[in-house]
Amino acid sequence: MKNSSEKSGLRTWMEIDTKATAHNYEVVRGLIPADCKLMSVAKSNAYGHSLVDFSLEMQKLGTDWIGVDSIVEAIAVRKAGVTVPVFVLGYTLPEMLATAVEMDISITVSTFETLEAITESNFAQNSQDSKQGQQKLKVHIKVDTGMHRQGFQEGEMLRVIKTLQKPALAEKIEVEGLFTHFATAKNPAFPTHTLAQIVIFEKWVNAFVQAGFKPIRHACASGGTFLFPQAHFDMVRVGIALYGLYPSHETQLFMKEKITLKPVLTWKTILGEVKKVPKGEKVGYDLTETLRRDTVMGICPIGYWHGFPRNLSSIGYVVVRGKKARVVGRVSMDMINVDLTEIDGAKVGDEVTLIGQDGEEVVSVEDIASAVANSTYEVITRLNPLIKRIYV
Repeated sequence: MKNSSEKSGLRTWMEIDTKATAHNYEVVRGLIPADCKLMSVAKSNAYGHSLVDFSLEMQKLGTDWIGVDSIVEAIAVRKAGVTVPVFVLGYTLPEMLATAVEMDISITVSTFETLEAITESNFAQNSQDSKQGQQKLKVHIKVDTGMHRQGFQEGEMLRVIKTLQKPALAEKIEVEGLFTHFATAKNPAFPTHTLAQIVIFEKWVNAFVQAGFKPIRHACASGGTFLFPQAHFDMVRVGIALYGLYPSHETQLFMKEKITLKPVLTWKTILGEVKKVPKGEKVGYDLTETLRRDTVMGICPIGYWHGFPRNLSSIGYVVVRGKKARVVGRVSMDMINVDLTEIDGAKVGDEVTLIGQDGEEVVSVEDIASAVANSTYEVITRLNPLIKRIYV
């Protein structure tokens, strides 16, 4: 296997399927117009898939932009060799403005405080490239159209435009983009709020164009890209779909006849110990489970520190030798117990699939999220970033 040397010496690792990644990329490209740009969202360690590796993979596939959460993530992908435009979706501290200019990183601006900080900043003079002419900070103005998270509110529209037109600020920035974020675009049964957000956003677009700006307009994440083609505008920001996961169960059902996404990530560990434990014994912290039969018990060297939810205690499953094995007792910080009684020949060193497919059996991110009453987003982004990701 291609990754056999890379996983040597590892007790747990994740495999990222680049063929599945390419498939998902093409699916998304097929949903948007040819002249609509695609921002591949790699924030939060690429939703658990490795920030740098995933960004480079998307660049190889031809993405137009990379979206990250912070200037720290943006610096990391720039230093790793990402040359396509990089956009910071989250808040950028004023002291990092000069870095954004020097490394050609576009940032979100969503408050008047940030506009004031830019006005007062001397980043242009500090820029290493200032000898080539004054460099401008590339900004995307975030507007709050109804999610009430980041963004200028509708009543602030004229003040925002007038502020951007002030010479002291205009000479320092390039208004590269104008964007918003939808609150309910993942559910096709309830389009009303999203449609209302689109109307408000279009008011902002018209006002900016009338004021002489020509921003890149973007509003859709994965859900909006799938369900609201009228809001594709100039660019879409797609994250979870590129990793082979649907933004919601409702979206998956709605799109099942049109597209198929392929999960990208497989998480594996090994059996570190195998033992026989007699019926009636109690297992794990607080002795929460009593064995109902003589049990062949396997011990895997992963736990909730690694991102295996503690709520899977006594109800979760893993796959060993193509068969499911139930988690027994409490999930510990660094270990889980699994029932191997029905699995012939299981032995120390065998691979254990925590997320993914082995033979006919699958443990999906959706399965885990459903079992612990959580979202797929949280399950994958909580996978410990120190675990090695192997792109295969």
